[in-house]
Amino acid sequence: MSSPSSDHSSTVHPPPYVVDDCRGVLQVYSDGSIVRSSKPSFNVPVHDDGSVLWKDVVFEPTHNLQLRLYKPADSSSSSKLPIFYYIHGGGFCIGSFTWPNFHNYCLRLSSELRAVVIAPDYRLAPENRLPAAMDDAFAAVKWLQAQATSNDPDPWLTEVADFDRVFISGDSAGGNLAHYLAVRLGRGSPEMAPLRVRGYLLLAPFFSGNARTQLEAEGPKDAFLNLELMDRFWRLSVPIGADRDHPLVNPFGPSSKSLEGIDLDPILVIVGTSDLLRDRCKDYADRLKNWRKNIEYAEFEGMQHGFFTVDPNSEDANRLMVIIKQFVEKHSF
Repeated sequence: MSSPSSDHSSTVHPPPYVVDDCRGVLQVYSDGSIVRSSKPSFNVPVHDDGSVLWKDVVFEPTHNLQLRLYKPADSSSSSKLPIFYYIHGGGFCIGSFTWPNFHNYCLRLSSELRAVVIAPDYRLAPENRLPAAMDDAFAAVKWLQAQATSNDPDPWLTEVADFDRVFISGDSAGGNLAHYLAVRLGRGSPEMAPLRVRGYLLLAPFFSGNARTQLEAEGPKDAFLNLELMDRFWRLSVPIGADRDHPLVNPFGPSSKSLEGIDLDPILVIVGTSDLLRDRCKDYADRLKNWRKNIEYAEFEGMQHGFFTVDPNSEDANRLMVIIKQFVEKHSF
């Protein structure tokens, strides 16, 4: 007969503890459980003066994925508007189109570009590791194609949208997704007819690799998007067993398909010089330019990651909006 002290059933296990924390929005515990906060990491006021109308739509019912549509309140069917996708960032682990910083930016994009803006959500890691986000970004464009060909489309969208002038932009992780779509759809996006993607805008795209760049290795430890957080995002989002040279992470990795022979639509890449992603963004643009792709590249001196949504009314954010508008106008016809 065992004594109470040898009864292993009475062993007290320590409570689960946090092993990964992503800006307080996502916490992964030692027992594998995951807790997500409904609060955004940027709790800023929404600036909605009514000049832009918006509504939410389910675009992928299997996973109940939604997107938010925006259009200028004074738009009419007499003058069709270009369509501008804005795919949010968050390291593939956090973020939503509902976050006020992203919502504010989309309101401004719709107003200043005079465009229909489409802001889709996508499944997040670690519950849904890559390539789930890529599949969802593709589904968001397929949804628009279905609207363009439907016998019963949503007139709120179709009465003002010009399906021949589609632009796909992405911020950080969303920039990675925009790159993925540019490669998958190819020049002219033939499989999306009657949609016609005219160009892609990669806003500080979230790429990585096993070898550190100089800025990653030597950059400020207190950067807004620091190296520790970037590594955590990748650890939680790559397929199990993969590393940062996975083709969905590093477009120039040892197992990545060469982009040299792929015909691409025009691409604009922007990044701040104090963003730890700066070296990768410049390398991406330089390589594609060397392969004679239609690439435009702009740096913003002293700016950190996400400067245009963190401070959307700054001088640099205003200058970026001008560059975006020029890119859209240049490639609309």
